Order: sequence, then C-alpha cells, then structure tokens
Amino acid sequence: MSDSGSRNSPGKDRLRWNEVRDSAGAYYRANPLDRIAIIRGRVPATYVLALTESMQIPKERLYGTLNLARATVDRKIQKRQRLSQEESERILAVVRLIGQVDSMVQESGDPHGFDAPRWTAEWLQRPHPALGGRTPGELLDTADGRSLVADLLAQQQSGAYA
Repeated sequence: MSDSGSRNSPGKDRLRWNEVRDSAGAYYRANPLDRIAIIRGRVPATYVLALTESMQIPKERLYGTLNLARATVDRKIQKRQRLSQEESERILAVVRLIGQVDSMVQESGDPHGFDAPRWTAEWLQRPHPALGGRTPGELLDTADGRSLVADLLAQQQSGAYA
C-alpha cells in the first residue's frame, strides 16, 4: 500500500504505509481520512512481528489483547499476506496509542530515552481505577473500548482522570 487518503485535499501530502510502519506518530497525527484509507488498504501481516518486537511483548499477548485469531494471523504472516480490514484496524489502534503516548511525551518534557512502544505495552497491562480495575488492554478488542482507552490517556496527560 503506497498511497492512501489525503491529508488536506486530494493529491496533496498523502500518508504512505511506510510512514505508518516507521512512525506511530505519523499515524497518530494523520487525519481520519488518511487513517481510514490505511485501514482499508489492510496492513501486511508481518507488521505484527515488528509491532510486538518494538513493544517487547510476545505476539500471543497482542493476539489475546486484540482478540485476533492466532492461527489465522500466523498463517497470514507465513504467507506474507495482508490482515483483514478488521484485524488491521485493531493493530493500527495500538499503533495510534503508541503515537499518542509519544506525542504526549514530546509535548510534556524531555523525550530523550523514552520508549513509547514499551511504555504503552506495560501501561496496557496495568489495572486502572478509572476502568473499574480493568486493564486498558482488556478493552482494545472493541471500537468503544479503544476510544475509551485513548481518552483515558489524554485525561492522564491533563490530570483530569478519576
């Protein structure tokens, strides 16, 4: 997938898959039409390996968190196929969270040495009072849960969460 929807107007400043692959921040900062185009274009299944490596977690943990069928995703990785649109959306939701964390750190202070993928992986596994003691990772398998988790991160930056 080389090109996707436009950022400002058709044909200008298109977000490319390699930008998403290389930078969670690019995906986070992209406008919704760009993100939709990337999701619809479907993510290469091998990206799961790169994501879990950057987060320093086993792929099985990511599969469980996102409610992805292990055998299906592993087969797609082996055959170098693309994930389905739904699988892509779930994977890219994690990428967007990493980009959000990275952006928050960039805005709030000295990002030197901060590992956004690793921090995000750990944060997703910690129970949170605002989620009734659930972990943020428990909610990533649904669209509403992903939205709630992203909102919680934003509230933490502002200090507004309960």
